[in-house]
Amino acid sequence: MEDGARKTILITGAGTGFGRGAAITLAELGHDVIGGTLTVEEADDLDQANNNLQGRKLDITDPADLEKASDLDVDVLLNNAGRGQLGPLTDIDMDLVRQVFEVNVFGTMRITQAVAPAMKAKGAGRIVVVSSIAGLFSGPLTGPYAMTKHALEAYTMSLRAEMGQHGIEVCKLNPGPYATGFNDAMVDGVDSQLAATDGGPQELALAASTRERMLGNQANPDEVVDAMVELCTATEVPYETFKPDNILERYGVSR
Repeated sequence: MEDGARKTILITGAGTGFGRGAAITLAELGHDVIGGTLTVEEADDLDQANNNLQGRKLDITDPADLEKASDLDVDVLLNNAGRGQLGPLTDIDMDLVRQVFEVNVFGTMRITQAVAPAMKAKGAGRIVVVSSIAGLFSGPLTGPYAMTKHALEAYTMSLRAEMGQHGIEVCKLNPGPYATGFNDAMVDGVDSQLAATDGGPQELALAASTRERMLGNQANPDEVVDAMVELCTATEVPYETFKPDNILERYGVSR
């Protein structure tokens, strides 16, 4: 990609957290940003943040929203939208598992399919997939979420090989725990979920340790927002970006 050039960037999940921060920052830098949001209210709020920022209801599980998105001609797609879900794998309601796969995996695939044809037609573009440290590591109760991120790891690797021949770059970002509210929402209610499955002291202890692991050392999300901006605008980017820089060592993951 040409460094410093004004780009049209589509960000999914831009109503909150990392996505909102990246959308506003990129707009302030002079790029034309389309901030896809889950609700009309979030889209309206983004519209008021910067003149270069267009809020747009874009639920990546909604066929009507996806159909409208197929008309977009963007230079960069930042696949940031995601859903969190914790639960014991032997007891969790399968509908909850399906819902998290529908957003994190199938929704990511479908919005990419919607905008990829325009990228192929001009032989240029970049697709950034937001995975997670959970794409490389999993633990008690994090299986439902981690499974989707493991799937995104395979998806991104294959997509990179396929799109490279069309002149389109594909890379990914693997954040650890950051204080955006996402992890808090994912952890919230896990005790009651376990209680509903007759979870005993061992299960409740697992819930407590999971809460501490996910919420006890959350970092400033600005670090991830800065990484997103770099991945959307830099001339050259690595295939993998981990944040914080020591996240692999922290979780004992070898690459």
